Amino acid sequence: MAKESSTTKSKPAAAKKPAAGKPTVKKTTAAKKPAAAKKAPAKKPAVVKKPAAKKPTAKKTAPARSGISAKRPWLKEYPAEVPENVDTGQYSSLVDLLEDSFKKYADRDAYVLMDKALTYADLDRLSQAFGAYLQSLGLAKGDRVAVMLPNILQSPVAVAAVLRAGFILVNVNPLYTERELEHQLKDSGSKALVILENFAHVYEAIANKVPVEHVITTTVGGMLGFPKGSIVDFVLRYVKKQVPSFNLPDAVKMGDAISKGESMNMQRHTISRDDVAVLQYTGGTTGVSKGATLLHDTLIAALLASDAWVQPGLNRDGDEVEGQMISICALPLYHVFAFVSCSLLSTRAGGLAVLIPNPRDLPSLIKEMSKYKFHTFPAVNTLFNGLANHPDFAKLDFSQLRISNGGGMAVTKAVAEKWLKITGCPICEGYGLSETSSGISCNPTDTDVYTGTVGLPMPGVSVRIVDEKGKEVAQGERGEIAIKGPQVMQGYWQRPDATKDAFTKDGYFLSGDIGVMEKTGYFSIVDRKKDMILVSGFNVFPNEVEDVIGSCPGVLETACVGVPDEATGEAIMVFCVREEGSSVTEAEVRAYAAEHMTGYKKPRYIEFVDELPKTNVGKVLRRELRDDANARALAHQKKAT
Repeated sequence: MAKESSTTKSKPAAAKKPAAGKPTVKKTTAAKKPAAAKKAPAKKPAVVKKPAAKKPTAKKTAPARSGISAKRPWLKEYPAEVPENVDTGQYSSLVDLLEDSFKKYADRDAYVLMDKALTYADLDRLSQAFGAYLQSLGLAKGDRVAVMLPNILQSPVAVAAVLRAGFILVNVNPLYTERELEHQLKDSGSKALVILENFAHVYEAIANKVPVEHVITTTVGGMLGFPKGSIVDFVLRYVKKQVPSFNLPDAVKMGDAISKGESMNMQRHTISRDDVAVLQYTGGTTGVSKGATLLHDTLIAALLASDAWVQPGLNRDGDEVEGQMISICALPLYHVFAFVSCSLLSTRAGGLAVLIPNPRDLPSLIKEMSKYKFHTFPAVNTLFNGLANHPDFAKLDFSQLRISNGGGMAVTKAVAEKWLKITGCPICEGYGLSETSSGISCNPTDTDVYTGTVGLPMPGVSVRIVDEKGKEVAQGERGEIAIKGPQVMQGYWQRPDATKDAFTKDGYFLSGDIGVMEKTGYFSIVDRKKDMILVSGFNVFPNEVEDVIGSCPGVLETACVGVPDEATGEAIMVFCVREEGSSVTEAEVRAYAAEHMTGYKKPRYIEFVDELPKTNVGKVLRRELRDDANARALAHQKKAT
């Protein structure tokens, strides 16, 4: 049997320097040391370097722009080096972009897991062999191939192979239940599945209900080399017992598939920017998961806009990144945020992505982070919060950290302030959805403060705030966020009615999120439209309540939902998780809420729990809390009578 790790090489750990002391004030510019990051073999720098002056006010830095108008006021706030739009025509497809980096940075390490690295040349050769194997199965251009892998080395190989072979990538959450996996495989019509053995039993249970014809399995240690790979797989299978037994007699091991493909020639299909590249399924946090149809052009636009947006932060105060850009990839690559912000962005820059398979294991995550002088760290609020409250996190070296990019959910003020105090690098919050290929807005990456907003619309994006009838509201008023730009999906896969309902007549995508735009173009997310709570006719947005209660001393994190109430229509229930060692009481939380919120926003019920239900990305699942909340509220009401 062929070993998947036969062509990878060991990545020596970088020597860690003692962490520099960090300022404790909120408005911190986070001066960076000139110490070099891990050096890559290639001679060229990982990112295009441009002169960058220290960021003054946006109006002074922004050059004359032709697109500035009352409808696009945010352009005045752009950093000088960020363009109004991006030119997707520089690449014929996403495959063209990937292959350009494979050649340009061939000798550099592209991904590293547990000190084992894949170079760009490895990625080129392995993905080409795996793509050839997939084609040999009889799959045709445009067929869907599902990839159900965590952040391991096989993931970028499989993704590149699927795209290069002319297929459509279907990103799948490895933690899906049988019901969720069945729905996605059926809805996408996936004909092949690449899956980690740890989750193969889930697929086995629904195998006869889905259109999948070919299954390729792999293991966490599959590309880690000998003996490390064998040891890792042994521990996971027999010690931690994380690989339940399964029976898929026709499944092929990924290492064997690659070995077979190495003797084949991958057919080069003509792939255009208008071809479908990825089906990115929505989280399903508010309903049935739908496949957002992302074209090659859509993802190129998202990537180029993100690349342009990060340059001021990477070159903060003229202190350019030396050597190779290093990103900590703790968010799962199957999620659109990480797919664009970690994988594609790093690949285009010739950077190194440090793969973290399980970010919930904070001690292991911190241990991996300690090996690198990393430059970017994309994360969600819960991960920022968990790290900031871990005693070992403050010991890391943040001297090269340029961008802490927050997305996926609202970043709370308390978490942002604590992160800044420890790292000296403000959280730069952005906003996006599966339907918009990740980020469509972000705070300037050379910012020195936490703004509490999700920033400015990014290059090529137009944003409106509209009422229930689709009419634009006045500045400063709340309404639904409507988005237009090349980053927006073509539509929902095989759901014409849902697609029609999701867009305005003039092509703006209705996000389902409630927001407010300032006159400068900065805008804030108030909450999900479907999560809004109606108390005695007053609108209450859970994010606001969570932000206040989350700042209460002794409270680690919180979630807010509405429950039925005879007197007020709905009442507010807040679930709280205490900080370790905290004994904060219900009375103290109530007093804090009364001090910071008006009457109708104060919670009727306060429940302490050990943890909150979350997606694998870290988003709180309010829909799961609602069932529990209704039962708890009913119990309270019965007790009261």
